[in-house]
Amino acid sequence: MISDVHSNFEALRAVLAHASRKRREAVLFLGDAVGYGASPNQVIERLRAIKTPLHAVRGNHDRVALDPAQGSFFFNTNARRAAAWSTEVLTAPNRRYLQRLKAGPTVVTDDVAICHGSPLDEDEYVFTEMEARTAFDAVPARITFFGHSHVPCLFEQGDDEHGPVGVLLRGSRVVIDLDKTRRYLINPGSVGQPRDRDPRASYAMFDTKTGRLTLYRVPYDIETAHRRIVAAGLPAVLGERLFHGA
Repeated sequence: MISDVHSNFEALRAVLAHASRKRREAVLFLGDAVGYGASPNQVIERLRAIKTPLHAVRGNHDRVALDPAQGSFFFNTNARRAAAWSTEVLTAPNRRYLQRLKAGPTVVTDDVAICHGSPLDEDEYVFTEMEARTAFDAVPARITFFGHSHVPCLFEQGDDEHGPVGVLLRGSRVVIDLDKTRRYLINPGSVGQPRDRDPRASYAMFDTKTGRLTLYRVPYDIETAHRRIVAAGLPAVLGERLFHGA
């Protein structure tokens, strides 16, 4: 599971190299290939080159890069500038790739669905247990992988009336065996712009047979990603924040 690459080619390359050493049957992409960073075409071309079957949904930045009128008013000034720049530099084949991405949720297997924000709205964040309760009600899948917040986390819902319980996922390698009698909302974190004060790229693997979830943090060449942003004339803060995972 990869999410929120945000035009950070160095981070995506490091994550895919790390994951290449592991057996996998599919790649789940949870949206936001573009935005913020300076390598939108390189990122999309790398996603297009993935040989493993790829299940993908669009993110809000993907939508806005195609048409700034479709939600850029929700963005802060720096995000709007990056979206407008991405609109200008995207090649025709890469624009067509983004256009083919559908809004989630998308059912991947009987048990698994994917979306970008919440299952109700790709622009909506799932930060709290109350928001998780609404999200669980909106999708029937036992396990839903989502992105958008850039924070690795898990919400667990049992049959009891007390509602879901949320936990942040921290560490270089986090292993959790999911309970087959419970439902989950899982955010694998952000590949290209983590916001949990850990600058390393984040992604996850899920074993559908054993129910084991493994979250990984992967170091990458932040200096080069930062230099690309500055050289492109994008706001410098978009590069500086990468060093801090913020």
